[in-house]
Amino acid sequence: MENSSSGQTVQDGKLFRHLNSLIVAHLRHSNLTQAATAVASATMTPLNVEAPSNKLLDLLAKGLAAEKDDVSRGTSSSPFQDLGASLPLPRPGATPIDFSSLADLKGSSKSFPKHETRHLSEHKNVARCAKFSPDGRFVATGSADTSIKLFEVSKIKQTLLPDAKDGPVRSVLKTYYDHTQPINDLDFHPQGTILVSGAKDQTIRFFDVSKANAKRSYRLIQDTHNVRSVSFHPSGDFLLAGTDHAIPHLYDINTFQCYLSANVPDNSPNGAINQVRYSCTGSMYVTASKDGAIRLWDGITANCVRSITAAHATAEATSAIFTRDQRHLMEKELMTSNGSNLQDATGRGQIVCQVDSGGFVLSCGKDSTIKLWEVGSGRLVKQYLGAVHTQLRFQAIFNATEEFILSIDELNNEVIIWDAMTTEIVAKWPSNHVGAPRWLEHSPVESAFISCGTDRSIRFWKEV
Repeated sequence: MENSSSGQTVQDGKLFRHLNSLIVAHLRHSNLTQAATAVASATMTPLNVEAPSNKLLDLLAKGLAAEKDDVSRGTSSSPFQDLGASLPLPRPGATPIDFSSLADLKGSSKSFPKHETRHLSEHKNVARCAKFSPDGRFVATGSADTSIKLFEVSKIKQTLLPDAKDGPVRSVLKTYYDHTQPINDLDFHPQGTILVSGAKDQTIRFFDVSKANAKRSYRLIQDTHNVRSVSFHPSGDFLLAGTDHAIPHLYDINTFQCYLSANVPDNSPNGAINQVRYSCTGSMYVTASKDGAIRLWDGITANCVRSITAAHATAEATSAIFTRDQRHLMEKELMTSNGSNLQDATGRGQIVCQVDSGGFVLSCGKDSTIKLWEVGSGRLVKQYLGAVHTQLRFQAIFNATEEFILSIDELNNEVIIWDAMTTEIVAKWPSNHVGAPRWLEHSPVESAFISCGTDRSIRFWKEV
């Protein structure tokens, strides 16, 4: 028995050393040098340990797949079994694009694949927003009629088939009616089964979409302002709310405590936030404001670290999102003891974020322009023209591979697609809505997107 126990201890030790090596290698290959150094030092692992860059992700994907099989057979004891979803992983072959590596190459644009579109459902008032879950299984839409509709994407695809053997397929899983005023924005928890909504009734509500019989939200945050936008931190522990207030509201979703930055150097009286979005690492977030500014915020200290004022001249900035390539947004721990250290937004540590030269933000404004900004310098890298949007709170979005940008031409009621690298328009499609749609949302995992209309309708677009 003693030899068996000793052997198990040795085996466990080898596994822990191997795991630590994979973690260090993964952080190093992701250019997270500070984090890799800290883990290597704490675990006595060589910093230059040799390991394939994607080995840890590969093993995690295989483990989650095996766990999913166990769940389907009823043999899993995973604490996430009730949630019915796994953590999202980068799609194979999805390589981030360095938009600063090439000048605009006219005439060399890629072709955007043709899509078919299908009317899915209608709200009783304007369809105002939409969001896909991280794994692409669900999509939710919010309306001025105060309702939220939840769709299952696999059932949506069945409605696109020419002949349904079992009769009409209902893609709407459920409808929530908890809010008392129009819905402004939606977001899914990184684990994919918790949906949050922000509305004009100054509330943020939490819905568990994995509960088949749940008809109402199970948690509520009462804000002090109209909640215009919501965004989950990649860890799922924090939630940002962009409101009529000029400073983003940062919530700890475990305690519901709210944190506000004390550092807004150019606070504008008309700085209500139209959209707030985290970067994929959570090290930064970005806001697009009614005063036309794009502001970059430190994801650790909640301080405003850069303001691009008049990003869309005197017009509103209606949307802003990060590209996936955030490898140069490093977290750096200050080792000084001169009192200049900054605590993080939760008061739990003394870490600040160093803004380096990598990463980009795509913004859209009511001046009929879409712009790509370099995070580190704040300089304008590319501009996408040819679509008129001066009235509604339109979005500019990437497709799943970030090779193309999609938005709306409200004058001609068209969906416009640009080649993200060359800035050339590669497609113009009738929206098939009565009046221009006010929101587009692309699937994170496939060539498909949703359009939400002022005509109350929801349409699903899928590559032919």
